[in-house]
Amino acid sequence: MESIEHQDAVEIAKVLAEEVASRADEADRKGELPVEDVDALKRSGYQSFTVPRAYGGPEFPVRTCVEAQLELAKASGSTALVAGMTMQVVGGARDTDQWVEGDWERIGNAACSGGLINSVASERDMGSPSRGGLFQTTAAEIGDGYRIDGHKTWTTGGRHLTHMLVRATLGESAAVILVEGDRPGVSWENTWTDALSLRASDSHDLTLDGVVVPRENLIQSKKPKCRGMWFPMVLGATYLGVATAARDRLIQFSLERVPSALGKPIATMPKIQREIGEIDVALMAARALLYEVADEWDQRTFRRVAAAKQYATRVAAEVTDQAIRVAGAQSLTKDLPLERYFRDARAGTMSPPSGDTAYEAIGHEAIEAYSSSEPSAGDEDTRPED
Repeated sequence: MESIEHQDAVEIAKVLAEEVASRADEADRKGELPVEDVDALKRSGYQSFTVPRAYGGPEFPVRTCVEAQLELAKASGSTALVAGMTMQVVGGARDTDQWVEGDWERIGNAACSGGLINSVASERDMGSPSRGGLFQTTAAEIGDGYRIDGHKTWTTGGRHLTHMLVRATLGESAAVILVEGDRPGVSWENTWTDALSLRASDSHDLTLDGVVVPRENLIQSKKPKCRGMWFPMVLGATYLGVATAARDRLIQFSLERVPSALGKPIATMPKIQREIGEIDVALMAARALLYEVADEWDQRTFRRVAAAKQYATRVAAEVTDQAIRVAGAQSLTKDLPLERYFRDARAGTMSPPSGDTAYEAIGHEAIEAYSSSEPSAGDEDTRPED
């Protein structure tokens, strides 16, 4: 594909965002990902951003993709989440060196052609796959291929997915099998339309009923050479983008709102300026941490990745809450998109690593790092006393 640079990628995201934003409110009301958004993603080349150059992509680093994702999420958290799934799945496989050449040729070409790709793992009874356990979805060898049966939840992208990396139990172990979206036996149940957050992400339930795929669709995953960081970084950028949109809309509202008793925009009031200032500082800090961690990823320190994601999602929740309170009662209605931003930001706390798991990982690595740097005998111990 034609060579594009970092700034080109961010500009592509900004152009996409301008188009997507015009449909975001209606998409949220309908609880449906607009086909026009999917078409725009395909035309833009956004889906190719993390594909290695060897397979036709620009092979952008995490920092570039984080900046692009922030821009797109300001327009629609739902559409950005769908696009971010391809970004993180392909980027993660690239950096952890998990796929063999044949798998890269198929999946990389699909992404460069505008395909929507997602890892399909979650099951209702299983909970988060990140906590381990075998899948109830099964794959059985038949002839020259596999038959897949099962039910998956929270499958972001829904019917628009062109390629799904389905995690299933094959024999006595877990496997990843590529299932194209148009395979017979693939069906969808609309379970996400009225969800609290990201209603237009089409994160519906997927049923696989006797889906047959050829043997080459079994992904030949290699042992990862490092821990993946794309999922938390892309998700962190998505929710922080939503919060940034809330900040922007609050400023616009404060400039337009002229109470008769005041006779001038509420933006002139020190109290409003202070509230917006607090929001800005929080967003600056979260964005700076995301960028710093993205730039330093060659150190492969997962503690900082978990910290950046956790802080970004926490700030997103706090900022959208504060924006609602500053704008007042009107923000609770559809007159302003602030209630959508408020709802969408709540989903950030559910994506791994989250909550206690994230803080435990951060704390564990901090203790390990501190312990490994203990001074040798005879060296001066300058650490503070307890």
